[in-house]
Amino acid sequence: MSKAFDVAMAGVISGIVAFTTSQIGVGGTIIGAVLGSMLYQIMSHYVKEPLEKVETQKIETRIVYAIPLILILAIEIIYLLAPLYWKPQEILYFLQEATNWNLFRSIGTGLIVMGIYPLIQPENIQKKYGYVILSMGIVILLRGFLDVVSPLVEIYSRFFIEFAIPLSIILILALSYVIFSLFKESLTIRNKDVSKKMQQKLENEEIDNEKKN
Repeated sequence: MSKAFDVAMAGVISGIVAFTTSQIGVGGTIIGAVLGSMLYQIMSHYVKEPLEKVETQKIETRIVYAIPLILILAIEIIYLLAPLYWKPQEILYFLQEATNWNLFRSIGTGLIVMGIYPLIQPENIQKKYGYVILSMGIVILLRGFLDVVSPLVEIYSRFFIEFAIPLSIILILALSYVIFSLFKESLTIRNKDVSKKMQQKLENEEIDNEKKN
């Protein structure tokens, strides 16, 4: 049942990503990946039968959650390098053009969605990561509206333009911190699970030896 559920959810997530990509391009891929991962976690929590151990579920949750963050981190690094090198400029221009110049609006929206998830499911992802990601989502979303003529945008646009590089570095460091922490927690949980299994195996062997004697 567990494997069948995973296969079915993989099909659903692929459909979501394909649909959002067809509608708004590369930005849709990001949103589709985020929505798909969130849907998987919610469905796993409320629908999937608990055939696997909780530790394994927690590892999977962190890995699935980190995948869109890695993609967004790569885009943010390209954005930082774009003023310095022509190749990142070309890549960034391509991404912007592919998303109809909605790249950072899409990323910001996706991060806000991801930031909300730990706040409603803190047993899977710690709330502190949710607050960090939610804050980054708001900042990137505001950056995405810099090309919009609006009195509200004029209020904060000068700050984003003057501190574009330091702000981008902060976002990269924050994303790296969350990604590294999620993988570190996954590794810790896995090591504890392996140690627990080894201890249980030794205890079973001792019981078997006592019965034989």
